Amino acid sequence: MKILVDTNVIIDALTAREPWNVHAEKIFLMAASHTVNMYITASAATDIYYLVRKHLHSTETAKQIMGKLYSLTGLLEVTGDDCLEALTSPICDYEDAVVDVVAARMGMDYIVTRNVKDYQSGKTRVILPEDFVKQMEEVSE
Repeated sequence: MKILVDTNVIIDALTAREPWNVHAEKIFLMAASHTVNMYITASAATDIYYLVRKHLHSTETAKQIMGKLYSLTGLLEVTGDDCLEALTSPICDYEDAVVDVVAARMGMDYIVTRNVKDYQSGKTRVILPEDFVKQMEEVSE
C-alpha cells in the first residue's frame, strides 16, 4: 500500500505532538517494517525541516532527523504541471490541491492527514491517521 503522509502527521511524529503522535508514530513503524510505502512531497520536505528545526532549535539535529525521515519515506517530485493542475482543483487550499494532484499522479492509495475536510473533493482517497492505523490493524488480524 502506498500512502502520501501530510505534513501535519509527519510533524506529529517527529515532535511527539500529543495526542496525535500516537497514531503518527504507528504509521512510521509500519513504514519501517515495510507494511506500507510511505511518501511525502518534496515541497513538504522544506516545511517539515523548518518546523523540526524551529522545534529543536538545532540545525544539525534537524538535518539528522530529516536524513532518518528520508530513510523511511519516498520523496515525490512536485512538477510545474502539478502546480498548474492544482489551480483548477476543486480543493480550495492550494497547498492541499498540489498534494492531491501529486498523490493522484503517483497512484497513492491514500493521503493520510488530520485535515481530511479540505481534501474531500480531491482525486485521492483521504483518511485520518487513527482510521488508517485501525484499518491496517484489522487487515493484519
